[in-house]
Amino acid sequence: MSRGAVEPDMLGADAAANLRSQRDLLRPGGGPEKRQPARVIAMANQKGGVGKTTTTINLGGALAELGGRVLLIDMDPQGSLGVGLGIEPHSRESTVYNLLMQDGTTLDDALAETGLDGLHLLPANIDLAAAELLLVQEVAREQALQRIVDRLRYRYDHILIDCPPSLGLLTINGLTAADGVLIPLECEYFALRGMSLLMQTLERVRDRLNPQLHLEGIVATMFDPRTLHTREVLERVRDAFGDAVFDTTINKTIRFAEAPVAGEPILSYASRSRGAEAYRSLAKEVLQREPSS
Repeated sequence: MSRGAVEPDMLGADAAANLRSQRDLLRPGGGPEKRQPARVIAMANQKGGVGKTTTTINLGGALAELGGRVLLIDMDPQGSLGVGLGIEPHSRESTVYNLLMQDGTTLDDALAETGLDGLHLLPANIDLAAAELLLVQEVAREQALQRIVDRLRYRYDHILIDCPPSLGLLTINGLTAADGVLIPLECEYFALRGMSLLMQTLERVRDRLNPQLHLEGIVATMFDPRTLHTREVLERVRDAFGDAVFDTTINKTIRFAEAPVAGEPILSYASRSRGAEAYRSLAKEVLQREPSS
């Protein structure tokens, strides 16, 4: 278990035992397959700077702390997911780009260890920017990532996809490969205005590419309870989306800026901080929403 790990019994004895038994069946290189495939969640919001990458890293870390085996997939050419985990993606020869292009790269060549127990990464770098152009010429271009995810589902309990801040082909690939969508939403007016466009995109993907796609939930990020504007935006979101909004809010803290510099999730960098506890709380909510197998 990684530094600052939460005791499994905090989740409940039955759930913790189930997660431990699933984890024990798996090995980094594959190993025996478990019966249930991974739950795949895409982190999506076309607005940048809303905390998608921070949420992907720390929700993944929190799920791993609770005993799950977690894969993070970076679909953003900036490669921030790797940087935030202490991995230099731009020096790697094999990334998600190579798998999308089907150039003979194996899954194990592309997968990276993060140094945290139960947490793996499929990194991206600037090469991925070319994929959006090259995939346009391919048949079933929207399913390129899905074909990769289908080969990985039985290695993990959870797969989190960090989509780029756009509604282009890379994001559509993420939504097509996912079971559900988790939307990190900054509690400010302009971020709220973009929600209608995002929801229209989700509806189109559901109608044309992925009928099983559902809204996993909306999490308020960069929340500052001291300001009236922030509180009003959150209230409007809850009025509009009801139970789809997670109870957990991710409050602003300087620790979120410091942790990527250290190349760690906030859960290990500042294990007892409010930010770390918020993501542990979010992870428990995500697990509670998981459909029964």
